[in-house]
Amino acid sequence: MANVLSPEELDQKVADLSYEDARSRLVEIVTRLEQGNIPLDEALTMWELGEALARRCESWLDGARERLRAAQTHVANVSASQASSGTTASTGATAPDGKASIGISVPDGSEAES
Repeated sequence: MANVLSPEELDQKVADLSYEDARSRLVEIVTRLEQGNIPLDEALTMWELGEALARRCESWLDGARERLRAAQTHVANVSASQASSGTTASTGATAPDGKASIGISVPDGSEAES
């Protein structure tokens, strides 16, 4: 029988993977399992690793959802604050043609106008 790891050990094994890496490995495992022709012991080991990878992906997605919620809350709070004070958000400087321009940082450290 193959070396059996506990769910906690498997979670530690995949803890440093990015979402993309964990998802890619999970897709590979699912594909191999769907193809069949794998000894039962190996299939079970792959299944368990797949479960750990799925938990890792879910953890990343939970974190992303929380960041989105925090950003939405921040925007709502700023909007509410501006509405109560009668101010509006600034989108940047106004270009000579009357259109708003937005400063964008570029990799060389300079600033480009859009």
